[in-house]
Amino acid sequence: MLRNDEKALRKVIITAAITGQGAVPTMSDYLPITPKQIADDAVKAAEAGASIVHIHARKDVTGEPTPNLAIFRDIVTSIKKRSNVVINITTGGAGSPDDRMKVIPEFKPELATLNCGSLSVTPFHAYDKIKDKIKFEWEHAHLKTETTIFENTYKMMREYSQACKENNTRPELEIWDTGHINAVKSMLDRGYIQAPVHLQFVMGALSGMPATLNTLVYIYDRAREVLGTFSWSVAAMGKDQIALGAATLAMGGNVRVGLEDSLYAGYGRMAQSSAEQVERIVNIAREMSILPATPDETRQMLALKGLDKVNY
Repeated sequence: MLRNDEKALRKVIITAAITGQGAVPTMSDYLPITPKQIADDAVKAAEAGASIVHIHARKDVTGEPTPNLAIFRDIVTSIKKRSNVVINITTGGAGSPDDRMKVIPEFKPELATLNCGSLSVTPFHAYDKIKDKIKFEWEHAHLKTETTIFENTYKMMREYSQACKENNTRPELEIWDTGHINAVKSMLDRGYIQAPVHLQFVMGALSGMPATLNTLVYIYDRAREVLGTFSWSVAAMGKDQIALGAATLAMGGNVRVGLEDSLYAGYGRMAQSSAEQVERIVNIAREMSILPATPDETRQMLALKGLDKVNY
């Protein structure tokens, strides 16, 4: 129950990105790697103050990333049974471009990612540190690759945005680098998406924009110049997750944390859950007289269709 003096305070949307597909089980004993662990971690993050949980799927036992719709369904239905949190399903996970898009018509989620440009991706810089400790065979090929492209062509943007429109799913536009703002403008000009858009600045990927304060200020200003009005959030990877989150709060934005983006809860200390990271950013927000938005407040802020209109 909020006190009277809390009712007028600013509300912030906190997203917890639960597991992603970049990190591997060898990197952390706390990384959720089974459908049950992913769902459990999501529910705990919601209880800690996250109003959105961002979901990738992994195979049971080994934790290998997968586009399997049955596994996705197990995860999202388990979360929905226990929480009214907004579930943001990835279209940027494992599988072919067609595989990645199937989650939208299958589940008709309230919110889904739409990535606005391609990147060269590789976690090979982490491989030498853990190659002698690998838990599952699939991790070797996953970490050693130097040829993977995270493909997000303009054709894919058109098709993914059309799928979102047909299923009344709000696209969260993932901005990995500064030029991706131009892709958003292109989609707006062609009527693929409608203003005002919801952006997420993803910072700190190896071949994306760096997670620095100067870059954050630049990309925000550039987006304002090109796009006008929008809602926005920041996901900073690695050690800069909380520091950039605090800067984002000061600038008026929303924040994403979670084990997908960082395995730590403070320098040198492994996070035991995404909820632990949510608690840290909630505490920082409260010190700034900012309160975490509830799931229903988030639905109103982002004009989402409601949990009763999803297909899971």
